[in-house]
Amino acid sequence: MDTMLTRRFMPLALLAVFAVTAGTVPAKIADPNNPTGNTGLILIDKMGHHLRFFDPKTWTEISNIEVAMNPHDLALSPDHKTAYVTIYGTGIYGKNPNPNHQIAIIDLVSRTQTGTIDVSPYVAPHGIQVDAAGTLYVSCDASRKMLIIDPKTRSIKAAVDTEGTGHWLAVLPDGSKAYVVNKNDRLFITVIDLKARKVITKIPAPNGTEGIAASPDGKRVLAMDYANPELLVIDPATDKVIDKVTLQGNTRAGSRVRFSPDGSFVVTDSEQQIVNILNAADLHGKQMVVNVGKSPMGFGFAPDNRTAIVGNHGDGSVSVIDMKEGREITRFHAGTGIETMTWY
Repeated sequence: MDTMLTRRFMPLALLAVFAVTAGTVPAKIADPNNPTGNTGLILIDKMGHHLRFFDPKTWTEISNIEVAMNPHDLALSPDHKTAYVTIYGTGIYGKNPNPNHQIAIIDLVSRTQTGTIDVSPYVAPHGIQVDAAGTLYVSCDASRKMLIIDPKTRSIKAAVDTEGTGHWLAVLPDGSKAYVVNKNDRLFITVIDLKARKVITKIPAPNGTEGIAASPDGKRVLAMDYANPELLVIDPATDKVIDKVTLQGNTRAGSRVRFSPDGSFVVTDSEQQIVNILNAADLHGKQMVVNVGKSPMGFGFAPDNRTAIVGNHGDGSVSVIDMKEGREITRFHAGTGIETMTWY
């Protein structure tokens, strides 16, 4: 989003092995929630109510799909043929007077919407994750539920009470547990056993938490502190906060955190228009601080595990970053305000 048992990560194994021939899907992805690929790039234009497909070589738009209300997050099916996009409503967290109740189903081959999953009576679907079998996990903040959904039948298999207004969530790569952040209304992270489909513990987070991500090897979960420029480091074996990492060069809290697909980098954002790049094997080492556009939010990662993009949802731009060198390579316009994105 305690006790300080350790001051740095053990090195993360490089588990994601990719077949990188043009136009193919990676042969095996260690973590389906840290996807990449060589086929294309999808951007979720939350502020512009569009899903946008871009050429990741020229950074130009190929096509787009308009949706009625704010789309927020997406997950890819394990075969990378389908994207599932949460349609949140007309507002933002805490100010969403007309919450939606749908997940858009997007065919990535034809780049068209082929249907929806109706999550009624639950509303305001926000964060979404997937496991290796293709099961979807969706946080509905206004309903205080995490939904377990079978996308083949488009049906809800379970609705687990998170108690807090779950914002984003992280599912471990083995599909055993989910961690749901409760931004500022409940000061804990809800931990859910996905097999038993019930809450098993609550991790204290005195300042609240926002962004959250599991490492590709499943050995760590990182959560963004809601009040301070700080990362909480959680050990999934004990579900305890075992470390805290200050985000260098920041005076304000950020909102999102992600691992690169191979687990070597951690990236975070900040309202100060900067992105921090951390060595995942040494979180307390020197961080690279990169200037980007207004209100950076989500991240996407190229299959080279070096190039990342960040959606600057405050000005409609996307920054392309070299994670190894810690610099912005270029910046391109991509709609009104991009929040989430991925290569596929």
